[in-house]
Amino acid sequence: MDALNKLLQHPIKPARPKLSVGLAQDKDAILEAQRLRYRVFAGEMGAKLPSRIPGVDEDIFDRWCDHLLVRDDNSGEVVGTYRILSPVNARRVGYYSEGEFDLTRLQHLRPRLVEIGRSCVHPDYRTGATIALLWQGLSQYMRDNGYDYLMGCASISMADGGHGAASLYHRLALGEKSCLSPLEYRVFPRCPLPLEALRQDVPAELPPLIKGYLRAGAWICGEPAWDPDFNTADLPILLSMARVDSRYAKHFMGSRD
Repeated sequence: MDALNKLLQHPIKPARPKLSVGLAQDKDAILEAQRLRYRVFAGEMGAKLPSRIPGVDEDIFDRWCDHLLVRDDNSGEVVGTYRILSPVNARRVGYYSEGEFDLTRLQHLRPRLVEIGRSCVHPDYRTGATIALLWQGLSQYMRDNGYDYLMGCASISMADGGHGAASLYHRLALGEKSCLSPLEYRVFPRCPLPLEALRQDVPAELPPLIKGYLRAGAWICGEPAWDPDFNTADLPILLSMARVDSRYAKHFMGSRD
């Protein structure tokens, strides 16, 4: 009993996870990432994910992409992931974003334009440390390959019918501190979120991922698209590596020397 009392008075704190980041090196590692994606997108968000394998999120883009993984080295579990499509492979399969947006005005960037997507983090690991490692991995990938631009669809939940998403877009794009891109980088949604039919004045919290993009210096390149499979409003995001704030780069993306 004495030992039990001491344990109750001074409980053992769980060890901090030891995290590492790197690209998937084989099909088994990619499968781990796809299972995490299914857990988050289908299990938490209710997305409709047709798949050959139960519990696995996969599509035609996966085989053309590099898969960035954050792993808990203590358990071996994949706890965070990004999917990365290089310009070379985008010439073969196209960009995922082209299904949601007309990207004509970004045509001149394609040789230097990387697309990121399918980003997710295990619910027990949604901390700054995990996000920072994902960003560091992305930064290293860009530096190693000499690419200059990152593009992606940043998702906002439409659980409230889309009013929060419309309000966030109004605030970010049309507010006093607009994050809209210059006109020459604008893209256009193929299935637009019906902004005129939605409230644009409701309080809404900015998703951490989008907040991170904007802090790094990313632009919003136009109005959001509605993704019915994921039931999200997707903002087109473009980040020039030349615009990344040096303090942000040092803290979240590692040294750029």
